[in-house]
Amino acid sequence: MKFSFTVTRKDSRTRARAGVLRTPHGKVQTPVFMPVGTMGAVKALSPDDLKAAGAQIILGNAYYLYLRPGDVAIQKLGGLHRFMGWDGPLLTDSGGYQVSSLGSFREDGESILSRIDDDGVTFRSHLDGSEHRLTPEDVIVIQRNLGADIIMAFDEATPPRGKRYAQKAMERTHRWLKRSIERWRELQENRGRGASPQALFGIIQGGNYKDLRRESAEFVVPQDLPGIAIGGASIGKSPDETRENVDWVYDLLVHDRPLYLMGVGVNPQDVVAAIESGADLFDCVAPTRLARMGHLYFGKLQLAKRKWAFESEFRKGRMNIGNARFRLDKKPIQEDCGCYTCIRGFSRAYLHHLFKSRELLYYRLASIHNVRFMIRLTEVLRKVILE
Repeated sequence: MKFSFTVTRKDSRTRARAGVLRTPHGKVQTPVFMPVGTMGAVKALSPDDLKAAGAQIILGNAYYLYLRPGDVAIQKLGGLHRFMGWDGPLLTDSGGYQVSSLGSFREDGESILSRIDDDGVTFRSHLDGSEHRLTPEDVIVIQRNLGADIIMAFDEATPPRGKRYAQKAMERTHRWLKRSIERWRELQENRGRGASPQALFGIIQGGNYKDLRRESAEFVVPQDLPGIAIGGASIGKSPDETRENVDWVYDLLVHDRPLYLMGVGVNPQDVVAAIESGADLFDCVAPTRLARMGHLYFGKLQLAKRKWAFESEFRKGRMNIGNARFRLDKKPIQEDCGCYTCIRGFSRAYLHHLFKSRELLYYRLASIHNVRFMIRLTEVLRKVILE
């Protein structure tokens, strides 16, 4: 099956839409929240856990998998799908954020562990200090070896170092995109018998600056790629900033292609904002990371006069299970949740105990809940759009 995207319904009040994304490893009903499996695994969860939570597509990261166990090793072992036991669609990030944000920085803004130039990035591994060199072409080959359905062009993630640096990083990202496209097309034309096609997404950068975002969109969109991503440090620092960043470029987008907001989904409010803004795909490491820190999502979507609002009795829509108030609480995390942890009846008191005791079972049960919560919220919003 080749890559394609179809919009099936648009919301009448917002830019939200429902669609179907077709990949060589199956269909994805959009909008969709994508759990992040940076190193080939979503932390604490098995592929069966992810399927039970409703995950349709998950992410890997080319930077981490290149360093360990190595993209060539994964290719020899049958590709990333077989290596990690996941038979659904996969997306791999290029690792641009990682190599351009490694370690601490000098006063002039340059990284101590990486050196970026127009040709690529030279960096030292966070694992053993060994030196490596990656170009845009290298990263496309790495992702080809991994075998993901959707791959990302190599970019320089815009760091918070002022507008001048943001512009420099954006312009370099554009030059790298042209080179990424050329190598991607070569590999697609010469792929071996039985090798699946891959869809390359270009990334709109420019930081939190309207003129740079629009300039980047005017460059990336005409490249006529299968999909478009908007990158940055979770796009905006709040749901309102995320909406604003998408607003700046929305009129420049081609709306028969999927829109991917990178790194969005720390809180439930972020999911609502992303979908309202027109996102078809979005991802975040936060559900499992916050779970490990004791933060469990709680709350529900409220609909009143066609207005969407996420409401919760807890700040930011999540409870801190380490709080003493839950020590004797017999209730599940959320009674209408539907995840394995809540259906099985594991109480807040039990989870509080496991968390305080640092029992490994806590991390699995908490991660199952948080991942399912974000996926379920997205499913509810999709149903609202369709109805």
